[in-house]
Amino acid sequence: MDRLRAVLGFGGILPESDIDLLIQNFQFHNLKAGDSFHTIGNIANKLGFVEKGALRVFGYGNDGLEVVKYFVRPNQFAVDLESYYSLQPSETGIEAVLDTEMYSVKRSVWDQLNEEVPKLFLLSKSLTEANLLNKIKDNDFLNFGTASEKYQEFLRRYPDLALSVPQQYIASYLKITPQSLSRIRSQMAK
Repeated sequence: MDRLRAVLGFGGILPESDIDLLIQNFQFHNLKAGDSFHTIGNIANKLGFVEKGALRVFGYGNDGLEVVKYFVRPNQFAVDLESYYSLQPSETGIEAVLDTEMYSVKRSVWDQLNEEVPKLFLLSKSLTEANLLNKIKDNDFLNFGTASEKYQEFLRRYPDLALSVPQQYIASYLKITPQSLSRIRSQMAK
């Protein structure tokens, strides 16, 4: 819970008493790899925070194939923002790719806390902006270079994920086939 406390203290916006109140409303979850945090077709009604492990955020392309959009790592929030804010069924699923320890708070509770904690809206806005900028930065390398260069950049940025996340999810994220990734890994091992 120390990581969650540190993130809620982002920018010194909230006093410690407000952070304590927020933390009291988060629920702990221990997800096994493959367990779902949010299911496609449901309305996103909770905000998650990864303490340990990793989640994948995925959807389906026009060809009907599953596509990993990005990974949620420790110290990051997990939510389908579009569904959360629009209250529409989600086209995105979120599931654990590793055994994951995380916390979540229901939207109704978070909304109530927004009324009780005056600066929570400002913190939420700041965290949302920071997370969106990180997502853009995290995914920018996917638009350039060869498959091998993309994988090498993935290794540089996320060595922990490269060693622990199943190959098919990494390949999907890099927008290459698992066979191509296997070939790239073999060539790099020589």
